[in-house]
Amino acid sequence: MTDLIRLTARDVVALLDSGEITPLDLVDAAEARIGATDSELNALPTLCLDRARNHAQRIMKEGTSKRNDRGWLGGIPLAVKDLNDVAGVRTTYGSPIFADHIPDGSDVMIETLEANGGIVVGKANTPEFGHGANTFNEVFGKTRNPWNTAMTCGGSSGGSAVAVASGQAWLATGSDLGCSLRTPAAFCSVVGLRPSPGRVARSRTRLPFDNLWVQGPMARTVGDVALMLDAMTGEHPLDPISMPLPSRPFVDAVDNPVAPKRVAYSRDLGGLTPVDTEVANICEKAALRFAEIGADVVEACPDLADARKIFQLLRANQFVGDLGELLKANRNKVRKEVIWNLEQGEKLSVAELAAAERARGQLYERAARFFEDYDLLITPATVVAPFDVDIKAIDEVDGHKFENYYDWYTISYAITATSLPALSLPCGFTDEGLPVGLQIIGPPHGESVILGSAVLMEQIYQVSDRLPIDPVTV
Repeated sequence: MTDLIRLTARDVVALLDSGEITPLDLVDAAEARIGATDSELNALPTLCLDRARNHAQRIMKEGTSKRNDRGWLGGIPLAVKDLNDVAGVRTTYGSPIFADHIPDGSDVMIETLEANGGIVVGKANTPEFGHGANTFNEVFGKTRNPWNTAMTCGGSSGGSAVAVASGQAWLATGSDLGCSLRTPAAFCSVVGLRPSPGRVARSRTRLPFDNLWVQGPMARTVGDVALMLDAMTGEHPLDPISMPLPSRPFVDAVDNPVAPKRVAYSRDLGGLTPVDTEVANICEKAALRFAEIGADVVEACPDLADARKIFQLLRANQFVGDLGELLKANRNKVRKEVIWNLEQGEKLSVAELAAAERARGQLYERAARFFEDYDLLITPATVVAPFDVDIKAIDEVDGHKFENYYDWYTISYAITATSLPALSLPCGFTDEGLPVGLQIIGPPHGESVILGSAVLMEQIYQVSDRLPIDPVTV
């Protein structure tokens, strides 16, 4: 069982295909690893192992009759972020309002993953309604970083990142509005991909036309992320912005990678945000190593000067549309930062929102035209390394005071505003042994471009070889 949790997801699927192991073997291995590590980490506070075993038995009975020609997971266990409904499994959204909520159906993404051979073993912890980049809530408490349990794992897909990094699951789902796939991936030294809006179909959502937040994969390697992306993508009638399957599977981009020719690097998105010096230096050295795969690395960045204002306005509006009525009815049951978000959104005028939408259109065009000259844009994935788990948010970096509790992850939410896909790739460690991630941003709908480049760099950095990690208590 110990050997199984150390394998990549793609290696495990190959063993499933050959009949050397069964899905039940994997559920047993996941259960044993969760039992051995989660008391120190609190990544998967809700387990559904009986449900997982029933699903494993169905897959074993059906054999290969359900197999697809792409994205087949074969019976591999998954961790699912506690923002996604899983039929019959406690789903709290990290909020006391839903502490005992058991949904009667699953989100479309979960249905897609399960149809493609994924087995849900547990729900991964998240901050309340997924807002915030440190994973804690009043229902389950804090999730800790396996590289140093005194540190945060980031958020809001923190439980997912920790489950993958510690070997509790081979794959995990995440979502990303401002940074929620990329920050925990960087903090836990795993790979997290924010896909293009519409790439992964959604349902059971109050704002089906919203394109700020997306769902995506987390795994220990680029190849595993590509595999999971193939298993979760595709058009669905319940999601009005969902896209058809691409003509080429994403694993093909990993198996037949094409090196980028021209790469842009920016330490701080053109001065948009401060970045801790050690983190910036590690990421700059990592970016320059793209030359080792034949790329011309140039210091450059699209004009993102108004991305902060655009995102803040549209995020506030999205918050009111998504959670406004619920919060008004339960104002005293949620944390104060959540109510602050509601109040910020209620102050907005139609004129402000219209101006933000116009500005976002111009921002997108500038960003898209930037990729006429560059294959990729590289930045740090976060502006700091993992910090004390008891600190809710970063207030200041290098003398710069942030405007609010989420302003410290401008380096990622500015990219959200562009709708470009972005991946966090482990690229090194600080002097204290804490993980650092590189944000790799691709052209419109350019997930394959990102994955092909990232797998080449993964081989150079050789950071993924250090996972899974046993929890480190300092």
